[in-house]
Amino acid sequence: MSVEESQEINLEADQELRIEVENKNETVTIELKTGMAEIFGTEIVKGRKYVFSTGAKIAVFTWQGCTIIYTGRKNSCYTAKETPMMFYLNCHACLEQLRQKAEQDNTRGPVTMIVGPVDVGKSTLCRILLNYAVRMGGQGRRPIFVDLDVGQGSISVPGTIGALMVERPASPTEGFSVQAPLVYQYGHVSMQKNPSLYNMLVSRLAEVVQDRMQANKKANVSGVIINTCGWTKDSGYKILTHIAQAFEVDVILVLDQERLFNELVRDMPSFVKVVLLPKSGGVVERPKSYRMEARDGRVRQYFYGTTSLPLHPHSFDVKFSELKIYKIGAPALPDSCMPVGVKAEDYLTKVVSVQPSPSLLNHLLAISFATSAEEDVIQTNVAGFVCITNVDMDRQTMTILSPQPKPLPDAVFLVSEVQFMDSH
Repeated sequence: MSVEESQEINLEADQELRIEVENKNETVTIELKTGMAEIFGTEIVKGRKYVFSTGAKIAVFTWQGCTIIYTGRKNSCYTAKETPMMFYLNCHACLEQLRQKAEQDNTRGPVTMIVGPVDVGKSTLCRILLNYAVRMGGQGRRPIFVDLDVGQGSISVPGTIGALMVERPASPTEGFSVQAPLVYQYGHVSMQKNPSLYNMLVSRLAEVVQDRMQANKKANVSGVIINTCGWTKDSGYKILTHIAQAFEVDVILVLDQERLFNELVRDMPSFVKVVLLPKSGGVVERPKSYRMEARDGRVRQYFYGTTSLPLHPHSFDVKFSELKIYKIGAPALPDSCMPVGVKAEDYLTKVVSVQPSPSLLNHLLAISFATSAEEDVIQTNVAGFVCITNVDMDRQTMTILSPQPKPLPDAVFLVSEVQFMDSH
């Protein structure tokens, strides 16, 4: 008998099959044989094979009961009887009522923010609520997904924040279709690196999202679902309250942290509903190495696509003189050296020119829609990313990995601290 084998698994109503694909080069295949089931709010199709590879952590849930054909290592899956899905469905039902009310009154739909410490399932809950919203077939829901988690980045690459209008359920294996997302460059994978810049970008993204909602009635009624970072104490808490103000949130869902729940109940205006929800028993703490690999995977996917949708990036040389490279945030000077009327914080949001050098090797560069540093570079969204794979000081050129062929746009390029070693 091989380690990998096919087995039929029967799930009763309200049970889920939890699968963790941990080993390198391991895959797991599932197929729905009878009944109905969903993965994080997306219905799966009977008779279709879904393949998950290393790093995948999924839960196949059924409301009515079903039979699943599972192919993979036996100890990569188990059946769970206790799930918080009923709580999550109730949340969706309440949000849907608010959307219906917004439709009647011609007002804005609910803006929901999901908060909690690291590894409690915030992005999974976002996905479930977004999927349930767009599955309301006759209602034509178009919720906006806002991802403020710079550590992982599910809309673009890590080190960015962004927004996306969701029009159809996420693919169980690939996630949401990311077409024409709105992305802002932050450049770090931790909010602690530059909170002033982070807050500035959050405010800007909130403004643009509000403008887009006013221009699109379906999006306006459907509302917004916001995913946040897991830093919830001290300055991290201040950032959460800033997000709530900037986006004018109506509902805050707190996953698995009573202290945070009580603080938000105390500090939020009375019209903001704060709800404490349990986390799923399937949520596991991810080691730092896993996060780094996941980040790497996100960047690789940006350039090379996925197994079902491969992309073929271009690699070419560019002269130093052809690139305008900048970074956001200058090292702050001691107060005694500050020009009159300038605060140390001002330096955190200063756009500084960067000279090409070997220190840029493997770094991502964001391509801004700004064409010169005289424009408000920070408040301008980005078109995409390239990666520097070689720096030749003698020839004064650098080799660039780019989703598009030459020539590069005449734009401002912003350095990210995110690095990617291109192994292709």
